[in-house]
Amino acid sequence: MPFLGSVIPTFDPVSPQARSILDLTWVTVAILAVILAIVCGAVIVILLRFRGKPGDADPPAVHGHTKLEITWTAIPFAIVTLLFVLSLRTMGQIHPAAAPNQAPDVIVVGHQWWWEVRYPASGVITANEIHLPVGKDALIRLESADVIHDFWVPQLGPKQDAVPGHPNFLWLQPTAPGIYDGACAEFCGNAHAWMRLRVIAETPETFAAWTAAQARPPASQHTEQILKGGAIFQEQACVNCHRVAGMSDTANAAPDLTYVATRQTIGAGVMENSPENLARWLENPQAIKPQCNMPDFNLSEEEVAALVTFLWSLPNPTPPQGSLDHE
Repeated sequence: MPFLGSVIPTFDPVSPQARSILDLTWVTVAILAVILAIVCGAVIVILLRFRGKPGDADPPAVHGHTKLEITWTAIPFAIVTLLFVLSLRTMGQIHPAAAPNQAPDVIVVGHQWWWEVRYPASGVITANEIHLPVGKDALIRLESADVIHDFWVPQLGPKQDAVPGHPNFLWLQPTAPGIYDGACAEFCGNAHAWMRLRVIAETPETFAAWTAAQARPPASQHTEQILKGGAIFQEQACVNCHRVAGMSDTANAAPDLTYVATRQTIGAGVMENSPENLARWLENPQAIKPQCNMPDFNLSEEEVAALVTFLWSLPNPTPPQGSLDHE
């Protein structure tokens, strides 16, 4: 339904899992609509046909009507049983059993308040964006680094909790290329509202090219501004929390920044990614995403510009130019 889908993403499914959920929704709505029509119709008929008149005696009380009691017990039981069976079938469709010891295609770890995304087969690490090939079932392993989060991309499938110390699994299979927005659906702290994510569904060829590009070592460039930015990254607390391949390979308390310039958003969806917005973020993250776990380091304008140039240069042949270039 195009109109509903444009307003409520769950009505525009783009995966078999989301389609199964929507089909069950429509069956449930149809059953409930029939029940509502019967009840409302009965009430209207009773009000019109059996309305009492002034002076009428009270109607006699009826007790022990066995057939009536069996009927109003059997019908709801049958309806609940039908919905239970349909729900079990839908659960089997959206959560098919994985093969024994099957390795996940993607590992997604919820943090306060961002998503870590790892591809075990290629070693690619990114954040807040999950690239998937169209038409392929991807097994997602969900973990949490701190509190309970809830992974939900409405157009692609069901919600699934990410629980500390208890990995959960989810299948995603986008059927059409596109960008599908999701979020954490479980209140997880102060910045919960800005714990967004995107699933970027691509053709297999585009996905393979993206994976190859992300797996390559960062570009090696040695302009004065880039070297200055790299030095600031190592001297400040950045290197303790953020990973940049070849520089801080074990840091994972904050998003991987190796190819941050290739991502669409900053701060788990708080704003679109650009050199200017990245500079705004570095100047004072708390002004952009209040109570996030990155403090304001009171960086100077020159330090911010150097950091942006350094980070933007990693996947790009040329750094950003203009007001951010202080060489």
